[in-house]
Amino acid sequence: MLDADISSDASQERLAGAIAELGPDASMLASAALEAGATAMGYFRRDPRVWMKPGDSPVSEADIAADRLLRARLLSARPQYGWLSEETADSPDRLERERIFVVDPIDGTRAFIAGSEVWSVSVAVVENGRPVAAALYQPAIDDLMVAALGVGAWRGATRLSASTRAQIGGAVVSGPKRMFDRLGSERSWTMHPFVPSLALRMAYVADGRLDVAFASGRAHDWDLAAADLLVHEAGGRLLNAAGDRLTYNAPVPRHPPLVAAAPGIAVEALLLLAEEIREASRTPPR
Repeated sequence: MLDADISSDASQERLAGAIAELGPDASMLASAALEAGATAMGYFRRDPRVWMKPGDSPVSEADIAADRLLRARLLSARPQYGWLSEETADSPDRLERERIFVVDPIDGTRAFIAGSEVWSVSVAVVENGRPVAAALYQPAIDDLMVAALGVGAWRGATRLSASTRAQIGGAVVSGPKRMFDRLGSERSWTMHPFVPSLALRMAYVADGRLDVAFASGRAHDWDLAAADLLVHEAGGRLLNAAGDRLTYNAPVPRHPPLVAAAPGIAVEALLLLAEEIREASRTPPR
């Protein structure tokens, strides 16, 4: 939770003060994420209207309402920024902007529709291909994480830090079941329940709930940008199989398989990711 008594004026003032210290963009993102989360909660567990997008991906009226709110709030404050959102038609105009908003109004729509609490509002500012400000909000439990480049990742007034684990044995891990099936079951790690919001799954490395988190090769900028900054500002790593940090705002905003990990086991996690990719290449398509 953000605070033991988030509804109190004193708690709100402490939260506002902590966020303000992260700079104007991070503060703006946090405020917008909270407002979008409140909008989405108005539909949560209330049988919202749902339909399927191309690619057999669900979207709800809550996604659209939250997206419209975020677009209105953020672009009115920063009209010079570009815009990339899962629920807005893409425009090449963003490629010409130095800074853009990268938004997923509800990351984990399937979980949201099913009534699970594990979904989030993910918003980030990307400058020259990398996130510089981010907010990730889990409205169902009122949990907000905020980060700014060079200033750290925070939950309220508490600075986040990735785990200090130094070896993969005993690590707490999470990711798609098929990835772990290909790696085999005889491993000395602890499986965390699957986290359907990819943004939250990666960000759990930032606050130490996970030591390692995997993502398949279907992730987009909007799934990752906010969590990426949170992880790195908390001392963790979020990398592709080549060991490189991700670049955002490319013409096709999609990424290959990825891993987020505590710094002391990032190399071992990368080796596991490479092993999984090799095994996947040997697996006949269904």
